[in-house]
Amino acid sequence: MAPDSYDADAPLIPPASHIFHHYADSISDMTMPYNPQPAHQMSTFVGGSPVDSSSSAPRKSAPIDNRHRLRLLLSYAPDWILCILLGGLFYLLNKIHGFWRNFSLTDTTIQFPFAVKERVPDTHLYLIAFVAPLVLMPIVNLLLVRSWWDWHISWLGLVLSETLTGSITQVVKVTVGRPRPDLIDRCQPAPGSQNAPVWGLVTSAVCTQDNLTKLKDGFRSFPSGHSSMSFAGLGFLSFYLAGKLHLFDQRGHTAKSWIAVAPLMGAALVAISRTMDYRHHWQDVLVGSLLGITVAFFAYRQYYPALSSPHSHHPFSPRIQRAGSTTHAPISTLHATTAPQHEGRGYADEDVEMGGHPVER
Repeated sequence: MAPDSYDADAPLIPPASHIFHHYADSISDMTMPYNPQPAHQMSTFVGGSPVDSSSSAPRKSAPIDNRHRLRLLLSYAPDWILCILLGGLFYLLNKIHGFWRNFSLTDTTIQFPFAVKERVPDTHLYLIAFVAPLVLMPIVNLLLVRSWWDWHISWLGLVLSETLTGSITQVVKVTVGRPRPDLIDRCQPAPGSQNAPVWGLVTSAVCTQDNLTKLKDGFRSFPSGHSSMSFAGLGFLSFYLAGKLHLFDQRGHTAKSWIAVAPLMGAALVAISRTMDYRHHWQDVLVGSLLGITVAFFAYRQYYPALSSPHSHHPFSPRIQRAGSTTHAPISTLHATTAPQHEGRGYADEDVEMGGHPVER
């Protein structure tokens, strides 16, 4: 069709059944090798169909450079080392005694029964908040972008979110020393124990509990670790999905919203279960949730552009560029006729697709 002609029978709006496939194809086009063309040769849209004013040159892939790959991975070694150190700090702080607050034997907010069987035990928390995102993100990667580089960055961001959240949570826990709602049941006060006549409080000296670990954990209510860790992991997954689906592209797709919000709903259920088991006060759950989602957003933005960016489906460019590489933003087949600008920040212009070939855009 000539650029100045028009097909009256062509529908102005594509059929609804083609929307998902059209969107998925556009994401795939963004990740394929792109051979930049002059502005006067770029495609235009007439009657809903793209028109190329000239034949495009064949796309090419740069040869694989294993030495470059090694240098690239080593450039992110400090990030992984920091995550390992934060993980070690998390477990180290869990072993120390920490601060134990005085409490009142007549305080009804800490007289709830100790739940022997938790709704979400620690092992289930690790599966939900860490293993699930660790598995789901590569699947999304395979379906939408097929990028080894995105795979690496998504795992690094997730680990940073979890370890940073865990270490902050533990520091606050051992410093605040707030009693859990089931502290009295854990403590098992000696018969005849009474609050001090002057200030109305007692110390852990009145407890007859032989299990020191169980008693120590009774003074680590604030903030909720289950809440913070679940929102750190599932929150990062939520941001990852939102970026891949271009949630804030100003088109208003309800399905994309539900997909992106679903992990947050799972994290909220984990957090609420802590009040059902009388492990935490509602303030502990609220602060833990806010801490987790905040750190998750921080970790995500270290490696990915804003969710409103047209490049939100790609991480930032590698720290070490391949020799002779140039930075060109891919042109979406859905929208504009001119190449989008990078606004001063690089994106993943250098990538390795699942086929094993590094792509130079």
